[in-house]
Amino acid sequence: MTARPIVIVDYHKGNLRSVERGLVEAGGTAVVTDDPVAIAAADALVLPGVGSFGDAAAYLGESGQREALLAALGRGVPFLGICLGLQLLFERGSETDDGSWAEGLGVMAGSATRLESSRLKVPHVGWDQLDLTPLGRSCPLFAGVAEGAHVYFTHSYALADDVPAGLVTARTHYARSFASAAWDGSSTYGVQFHPEKSSAVGLQILRNFVRLAGGAA
Repeated sequence: MTARPIVIVDYHKGNLRSVERGLVEAGGTAVVTDDPVAIAAADALVLPGVGSFGDAAAYLGESGQREALLAALGRGVPFLGICLGLQLLFERGSETDDGSWAEGLGVMAGSATRLESSRLKVPHVGWDQLDLTPLGRSCPLFAGVAEGAHVYFTHSYALADDVPAGLVTARTHYARSFASAAWDGSSTYGVQFHPEKSSAVGLQILRNFVRLAGGAA
């Protein structure tokens, strides 16, 4: 039986086609949609995105995608959040017009806050290392990924210190030490970096997700 496509959620926050191309290069099939019905019924999901946490969270709520995503997550479908998509898995984020908190999907505990540094440039843009945690070294998303591997980042906000250590699969050190990947121990994964822009390492991560989603190895 042919696996159903991985559904890439279009919440109008960018990078969709590059993610789609990456998944195809990794041996999978993918479809981009903003239809809540298709999202809720998906067998596997990717939530990418670039932009403001507050704007994205508002769109998810207004469009019906929030309920659709929570329904799919509740069924335990393989799920990968990328960049803003990782942050939205958590309870709240401070990237809003007035600096107040916006509510995330809340499927993982913790928040996303701005990177602050008087020495380093923010946003954090470019290649940086992954420091895999013990959980990360056993995480199937990172199978075949070496400790210290370099991946590509572009972000001003990152997961905060209130994220439980038991969710963190990798850390990166820039402005502060932040969780650059997370896993609920089941089927929900998230990465702060962009695997679709991370050359061979990113392709390996996408291959792993395609396999986890039931596609080609």
